[in-house]
Amino acid sequence: MAPGAARPMLPALLALLWALLPGPGGTQTSVYPPEAIIPRGGSMSVNCSTSCDSYTLFGLETQLNKLEVNHGDNWKAYELSDVQENSSPICFTNCVTGGQSTASVSVTVFWVPERVELAPLPEWQLVDENFTLRCRVEGGAPRTNLMVVLLRGEEELSRQPAVGEPAEITVTVRAGRDDHGASFSCRTELDLRPRGLELFVKNSTTRQLRTFVLPGTVPDLATVPIMEVGTEQPVNCTLSGLFPAAEANVHLALGDQRLYPTVIHKEDFLSASALVKANAEEEGTQQLTCVVMLGNLSRRTQEQVTIYSFPAPNLTLSQPEVSEGTNVIVECTAHGGAEVMLSGAPSGLPAPSAQLELNASAEDNRRSFTCSAALKVDGQVLRKNQTRELRVLYGPRLDERDCLGNWTWEEGSHQTLTCQAWGNPTPKLRCLRKGDQALLPIGDLRPVRREVAGTYLCEAKSSRGEITREVVVNVIYHQNNMLTIGLVTALVIVSAVGIALYLYNRQRKIREYKLQKAREAAAMRLKRPATPP
Repeated sequence: MAPGAARPMLPALLALLWALLPGPGGTQTSVYPPEAIIPRGGSMSVNCSTSCDSYTLFGLETQLNKLEVNHGDNWKAYELSDVQENSSPICFTNCVTGGQSTASVSVTVFWVPERVELAPLPEWQLVDENFTLRCRVEGGAPRTNLMVVLLRGEEELSRQPAVGEPAEITVTVRAGRDDHGASFSCRTELDLRPRGLELFVKNSTTRQLRTFVLPGTVPDLATVPIMEVGTEQPVNCTLSGLFPAAEANVHLALGDQRLYPTVIHKEDFLSASALVKANAEEEGTQQLTCVVMLGNLSRRTQEQVTIYSFPAPNLTLSQPEVSEGTNVIVECTAHGGAEVMLSGAPSGLPAPSAQLELNASAEDNRRSFTCSAALKVDGQVLRKNQTRELRVLYGPRLDERDCLGNWTWEEGSHQTLTCQAWGNPTPKLRCLRKGDQALLPIGDLRPVRREVAGTYLCEAKSSRGEITREVVVNVIYHQNNMLTIGLVTALVIVSAVGIALYLYNRQRKIREYKLQKAREAAAMRLKRPATPP
């Protein structure tokens, strides 16, 4: 020990020796208060008194800062200041007649801990696994009255005395779902109520715990296995059994192309959906990746996606619009390894190209040609079609099947008169009745009237020529019914009169004939000679 440190201790040692040596005269030295508890750095008053009337030495021995503030014949009052630690100041008396005597005061210094700190919690804690709460306490006295309490919210998890410097208190806790978002802290309790003071509390900073559950299964990734360059397809990644699902993060990517999904959380379920676009630079086989991250863990799943380029086949006509009788070449070609088939072309094995040559007729007008391309991608056969239409220019046509030459109907019936001219461009059709140039009423005739009867000349005309056709419309009709009845009645009457006259004349002639015969017979009897008697 350094010499400078020994000198302050000398008065205390002398006072202790005086206290141990018995006084011959029974001198009494007393102190007030006999014990005290004060905050660190605080002050207190000490009163020393003696029963000796004649002393050579009388006072207070201490290492503390002291100041005599008052005195009397046999007492002295001192002010002790800036008390930093426990001490035992000694009042002493060296009496001429009574010897030496001492009395000490027990001074206890208290202070709350200078630092109460809860160690950082895990950033994420798996449910059903243990974690440790650790509280570090620096300072604080008296330690016999100092307790450390570990808390979940206001729930007390552990209470332990502060032992050691610094004191370190721990407790093991099993994490549960209810602990997600729970607050943990520690506090010190310096209980000086038994010594007439109060309970001094100091709290640490509160720390929050986040617990989680991440299932061992990988996410379910749904998408199409093949994609055409320039197209978009939906991607969906799902995972169940998460807690808390709302705090999970999802990473979706196609190769180096990061996707930004829309994420939906529902209870312990997560769904992430995005549109993925197939770019030309990614053509080939790419990895579609979904990673679900929660806490300090992640689950990953991958699917292969083949990106392909499949342009539509190229279908060309040597001339898309031709006159009747013109040769037309139809050609179909494909790209990127695809094979084609051309409708109307001679059947054969699929090839990268196909061709058809024809002499255009009226029947070919608006004829469609289809070029079908097939490409095999990852075992799937994909098809694309291209269609072109041929237009053939030809003159007007007005055939029997399109416009009948003779129509015969009864007056008053409901009929439909059809007359259609064909051609490209479409010809204009006009039908005029010979004589008065009346138009032929093409369409519904409801009812048929006798006035439409007649012979019509139909003319179909276009820029490609003209054609005519004669159409006859016959309408069968009857006279007025009353006239018909009158005629029939007159005919019946005339017939009856005629028959009556005929029968009358016949009977008259028969009578005349019979009378003539009778006359002739009588005449013959008169001419015959008489027979003799």
